[in-house]
Amino acid sequence: MTSTEVKKARTLRGAVRVPGDKSASHRAFMISALADGVSTIKGASNGEDVERTREIVRLLGATISHQDGGWSVVGPTSGLSGSAVPLDCGNSGTAMRLLAGLLTGVTGTHHLIGDQSLMQRPMERVVVPLRSMGAQITASESGTAPIKIEGGLPLAGIDFEVPTPSAQVKSAVLFAALGASSPTVIRESIRTRSTTEEMLLASLIDVVSEDQGAGRFITINPGRPMTRHWTIPGDPSQAAFFAVLGAIHGNASIGVINLLNEPERTGFMQVLKRMGGLVSLEQRSDSFALRVRTSSLHSTEIHSSEIPSVDEVPVLAIAAAAATGVTAFRDMGELRVKESDRFLGSMKLAQAIGCETWAEGDDFYIRGLGSADHFSAFTLDAGLDHRIVMSAAVAATAGNGGTIVNWKTVESSYPAFFEDLISIQ
Repeated sequence: MTSTEVKKARTLRGAVRVPGDKSASHRAFMISALADGVSTIKGASNGEDVERTREIVRLLGATISHQDGGWSVVGPTSGLSGSAVPLDCGNSGTAMRLLAGLLTGVTGTHHLIGDQSLMQRPMERVVVPLRSMGAQITASESGTAPIKIEGGLPLAGIDFEVPTPSAQVKSAVLFAALGASSPTVIRESIRTRSTTEEMLLASLIDVVSEDQGAGRFITINPGRPMTRHWTIPGDPSQAAFFAVLGAIHGNASIGVINLLNEPERTGFMQVLKRMGGLVSLEQRSDSFALRVRTSSLHSTEIHSSEIPSVDEVPVLAIAAAAATGVTAFRDMGELRVKESDRFLGSMKLAQAIGCETWAEGDDFYIRGLGSADHFSAFTLDAGLDHRIVMSAAVAATAGNGGTIVNWKTVESSYPAFFEDLISIQ
């Protein structure tokens, strides 16, 4: 185990550019590999998660090389083919679930594996709908990886209602639908990030998405993506750490530039504003810039439907810790099956800095300390969870310092996080 000490910052000034959106980066490599010919990708995430996807599509037959500060991806005219070695997704649930759908259309026997954390995460949620399309796919008896797929078998389109909001499950079905013999319909009761639909549409796939109340109705016809030149904007989920940091620090005025703006990805901003956060998103040509400065936060009620992926909950737990009053986190059961048990991890982090926390079913509560100045110095083991690492670093920087054990797992999504954190001090 490795540990790092993060000290309190006296002031925070400046701007950072977070890595390219991880969701879009995964999908850009997958869609480009499926196309016939040359695609280019600029601004892709440089984290280990996306590196795993890049290596896997290479093993499946795509030719990948650096080009002009980005990547060139050549999809084989004859299509992708099976690999003789297991496909290691590392710590990336996005890679494993999306590839499960993609591989149903790739002839051969495929084995998806991952690290210790990923091999414990639920995969039946993608196996079940893919099997209903005709895919021959199996997970372990406990419903986790390894996943085995016999690709290239006939698939039929389905009418699928996503049982739990999940862009990953939806996307697995969308990728499988490309090779089906008939259209596929997907129904969401709560809208999740639309990255896959939008990128497939940009690749000239016939896909139509319609909002219906709080949900969405998607129809996709089979087809092969066309080549594209992709430019990936910054990841709003990574910007959330700096948004909370700027809001809770006692002397801060910081920005995050070149961001993707997607309603399902920026729910954390609405939460912060409701808590009294002085945060804004400004249009800058073809991207956005987030601005935030020192704020006085008060408690609120946060429902998982506001943040469908619940990825930003750990750092919002730090915002709740700095607020006055009790903040309620509602319907957060999905946190238990992330890279770690983030339901428990978010509470433990708040406890480590001195907060009272408690849980009732899938809800948990944090009694705020009123200011980050009241945070306790702490030592915390982040396990294999990059978001717990970064949330802990936010607490230490705005509060009174802390020591983070297993901090290097941050490299899975944001290798330069600590350098960027230091750059604004």
